[in-house]
Amino acid sequence: MKLEKARILVQGIVQGVGFRPTVYRIAKSMNLTGYVRNLGNIVEILLEGEKDEIEDFAKNLKLKKPPISKINSLKIEWLESDVSGEFNDFEILKSSENFSGSSVIPPDLATCDQCLEEVLNNKDRRYRYPFTACTDCGPRFTVIKSIPYDRERTSMDEFPLCSDCTEEYQNPEDRRYHAEATCCPECGPEVFLYKENRINVENPIKEAVKLIDDGNILAIKGIGGTHLVVKTTEEGPVDELRKRLGRFNQAFACMSPDIETIKTFAEVADFEEKTLLSRRRPIVVLNKNQDYYLAPSVSPMLHNLGVMLPYSALHHLLFQYTHEPAFIMTSANMPGEPMLIGNSDIVEKLDGVADYFLLHDRQIINRCDDSVVRFRGGEMAFIRRSRGYVPEPYNFSGINNKLNVLALGPEIDVTFSLLKEGNCYVSQHIGNTTKYETFKYLQNAIEHMINITKTDSVDVVACDLHPMFFTTKLAEKLGDKFQCPVFPVQHHHAHAAALAVDNGVDEVMCIAADGVGYGEDGTAWGGEILHLKGGKYERVGSLMPQKMAGGDLTTKYPIRMVMSMLYDHYDIEKLVDLMKTNYRDYFKHGEREVELVAKQLERDFNINQTTSTGRVLDAISSALGICGERTYEGECSMKLESVARNGADTLEIPVEIKKHHGMDVLDTTQIMRSLLDMKGSGERVQDIARAAQKAVSQGLAELAIKAVEKTDLDVIGGSGGVFYNEAVSMTIKAVVEDAGYRFIQHKNSCAGDGSVSMGQAAVAAWHYRDL
Repeated sequence: MKLEKARILVQGIVQGVGFRPTVYRIAKSMNLTGYVRNLGNIVEILLEGEKDEIEDFAKNLKLKKPPISKINSLKIEWLESDVSGEFNDFEILKSSENFSGSSVIPPDLATCDQCLEEVLNNKDRRYRYPFTACTDCGPRFTVIKSIPYDRERTSMDEFPLCSDCTEEYQNPEDRRYHAEATCCPECGPEVFLYKENRINVENPIKEAVKLIDDGNILAIKGIGGTHLVVKTTEEGPVDELRKRLGRFNQAFACMSPDIETIKTFAEVADFEEKTLLSRRRPIVVLNKNQDYYLAPSVSPMLHNLGVMLPYSALHHLLFQYTHEPAFIMTSANMPGEPMLIGNSDIVEKLDGVADYFLLHDRQIINRCDDSVVRFRGGEMAFIRRSRGYVPEPYNFSGINNKLNVLALGPEIDVTFSLLKEGNCYVSQHIGNTTKYETFKYLQNAIEHMINITKTDSVDVVACDLHPMFFTTKLAEKLGDKFQCPVFPVQHHHAHAAALAVDNGVDEVMCIAADGVGYGEDGTAWGGEILHLKGGKYERVGSLMPQKMAGGDLTTKYPIRMVMSMLYDHYDIEKLVDLMKTNYRDYFKHGEREVELVAKQLERDFNINQTTSTGRVLDAISSALGICGERTYEGECSMKLESVARNGADTLEIPVEIKKHHGMDVLDTTQIMRSLLDMKGSGERVQDIARAAQKAVSQGLAELAIKAVEKTDLDVIGGSGGVFYNEAVSMTIKAVVEDAGYRFIQHKNSCAGDGSVSMGQAAVAAWHYRDL
């Protein structure tokens, strides 16, 4: 019988996941001959055998693929050949760079159970070795230099394998076959303790933990970056870390050894436990429980805190030597700067911050911050999508699978996105690009993503509509470089588009609620009702436009926003007296500043305008005496949420929707006046906070319902940073569903600015598809 010959090309997450040895084992078990190899960034399989067997092989591969792999496409090409029996066996060939495709490297994944068992087994040669990994776990994205993904193209190329590791690496039956990060104490990276010079100790990890337990601050270099680490059960070390970082109020993330320990200080629902234990190991924002006993300064004035489980062997080993229930594990960088990854930079830039350094000699190629998620009513939302998820792509093939788009995001909470052949690769968290080092990091990360996806050209560069953003300026330069158009996208349009793509729809009535986005009219938007349809949108409602006395100063000192909101409705003398009597301490320069703000409002001098939901919630927080100064992003609104959570649902603030220039708007001044009346009547602050937050939520929902009633659409969605607030999300969802409409939220993307670049890419793809 003549044998058939077929060439199979597999694209998806098929490199660095044990895919080739799985192909090998399936082919051998079926007595098929041929070969498998990495071809650029896809996998090529050449098979010889009976046609039915080759077809069965393809089915078996889909069923038996490695657990962390993902097949996006599998194409069989039947080859003409006069030669039968060309191959005598099935083998794994060396990688070739002669093909591109659209596969990509998987993300870094938590240490698997098998590797952890070796690390904790005193009879195993990898006992207590912090860099233990295999094809099922360990670093991928953070060590890769270029593709195909082979050891010589990673930062592991500096560590030649010993004979034992070589034997595992070359054996297709071993789980470390071509596990590019594999190594052992004989041949792999080394961890060491440092302070001015290397400290020679037998067990650097054990000694590091002793220093932490004694109250010291340590900088610990991990897989994708560096953490600052202190104990959590005493105020002193936490306060000292805050003082040295100049980060006085923002909550710190923690790492705890296991689920049982986390449950001693936090509430953990089943879906949160599943996410904590997943191989992606994000930080999960959990509610504190009644027995919460960690230092209050870990998460000051908030009802929740971020917690993660160990995701590297190094982390697991830290907890072998301590009785602490958790360590603070916060990214080692000064505010706004990228996380530190190079040993010399870590030591130099954290001088005066860290007391000691636990370092290693493996290079981090791509820094990758920890991912952060939060659940709202059981539905997960990304606050930051990074380690454990990047660079897995989103499927855009239904929008445009031919256009290559590079989208640069907004300016502060930046990611960028690269759309290629229907796959949208959203980068790791980049951060605040107004900082020079972060802006430089953005450019380097773009170059690297283009390299590992083998993107030869860019057809469109998308960016924010704001003309003064550094990312907008960079877009113009990249447009010149690639000789392609630059496509500006309004900020909330991008939010709505990301929401739509995440939920598999191309039309939605979107409530876009956040801090700020540059509007089509040149004002600061942030509480918008947008009817998104494909690549286009119509603005059909918003919060009432409000003045901002001092412009961006209102974001730092929201009492200025309170005064601005009340100006047109209070006698100026009465307003000034109210501010001086009740809020003098919230003005940086006291009574003198109150009078200055009053003059600004009277003269309409240095006055901006906004429809921002974030500014309104911040103003409510300030008016209720909860938070007078924002020292980190979202602080005032987050503290408002925590206070409102303890309020009783006994008060009600009426919602008033009015017309403004022919468009429906929510009267937020009426909400402010009502809460001040309640405060003056002696109502409890937590009850007022609950009522005011609920009124804003109901108002946004009612605006969206009024707009959707004029269409044939049956779906309303929510996007923007305000939708991290569980109470706001659940209130809007309830009002929308009670009205008979479906409500959607982000589930695999960020509600905040971390997915704006993804939305920009989607809008550009829709736009150019329709031309």
